[in-house]
Amino acid sequence: MGGLDSQRLDKWLVVARFARTRSLAQALVEQGHVRLDGKRITDGARKLRAGDVLTLALPHATTVVRVKAAAEKRGSFAAARELYEVLGNA
Repeated sequence: MGGLDSQRLDKWLVVARFARTRSLAQALVEQGHVRLDGKRITDGARKLRAGDVLTLALPHATTVVRVKAAAEKRGSFAAARELYEVLGNA
């Protein structure tokens, strides 16, 4: 995972550009809008690993992604897009 074995869920949401800030990512998780492998997660500190499947109920759509990698900091959209594979949208 880009040199990382695992990464906090809330930080990954920011570096993968699903949330603009870590506090917004934490709110998204705490409000129950994120599922990890089909189970609702409410702890932003939960560790993600490559292969985990996230269902994200975002304001504009529900998206299912498979985690491919992690990154230390937020980069460009193209760099963020390399961190996950879209499995479906609703």
